[in-house]
Amino acid sequence: MHNFLPYAWFDGKCIPFAEAKVSIATHALHYGTAAFGGMRAIPNPTKSGEILLFRADKHAKRLSQSAKLLLTSLTEDTILHSLESMIKANKPLKPIYIRPFVYTSDLGIAPRLHNIETNFFIYGLELGDYLSPEGVTCRMSSWTRQEDRSLPLRGKISGAYITSSLAKTEAVLSGFDEALLLNSQGKVSEASGMNLFIVRDGKLITPGVDQDILEGITRSSVISIARSMGIDVIERPVDKTELFISDEVFLTGTAAKITPIKQIESSILSERRPIMDKLKEKLINITEGRDPNYEQWITRIDLQI
Repeated sequence: MHNFLPYAWFDGKCIPFAEAKVSIATHALHYGTAAFGGMRAIPNPTKSGEILLFRADKHAKRLSQSAKLLLTSLTEDTILHSLESMIKANKPLKPIYIRPFVYTSDLGIAPRLHNIETNFFIYGLELGDYLSPEGVTCRMSSWTRQEDRSLPLRGKISGAYITSSLAKTEAVLSGFDEALLLNSQGKVSEASGMNLFIVRDGKLITPGVDQDILEGITRSSVISIARSMGIDVIERPVDKTELFISDEVFLTGTAAKITPIKQIESSILSERRPIMDKLKEKLINITEGRDPNYEQWITRIDLQI
């Protein structure tokens, strides 16, 4: 049961969530011609009446770029203004997940992106831990991650997530929590909706952007934090067998935050994760507005104004 926030941003204004509806003939519903974002916001644990958003500017930029891939325009300023209005209308008291969504709202039946109406909305829901902070079990998916030459994978295009849905359900129905997908070259790409990191010999390794991954914002944040802490970070192809012999393996994402992998297929992984633990502690401090060195990553919204 989802606890949706009472107000959504729809057709350029805040309206009750229950009134934000689209037609069953909506183009994006039929063809996946939409793009979305995912953002987290929390009440400031040290100051009442203030909401903290993590890297809102980066999320707005990625959604604006995703809209461009759909041949439509959605400016970063429009996204940020709408987001602030929606949050002020809802005045959340618990951590929330926010879903901004740009889509072809036309009621036509031809699969196209030219001469077509588009629209934009935002809604949110209360969300704690998306995955267990104690760790998840994973299987290698039988589904292959799409290639950038067939789908614009640098955007969060909604139609691309059929593969993620198939992989996630396959994993859960076979007794695992999550799926890990290989790309068309047989290298590890990502999980169903998260980026992947491994640690070997004190070095942090993650598949590069040339491995058909989503350019995750939490991923790039973790890389930046790790380098600031003196941890070597290597972006390169990762083989399946490396996962089983790594010192640490974990996932990152807006919903997942930093989540350890405790088992892959039949292999039980180490419960010692010193590098992941340091990164996770640092990221929590940043998102809670406790680290002045990363104040530029936090957008503060005063609910009293």
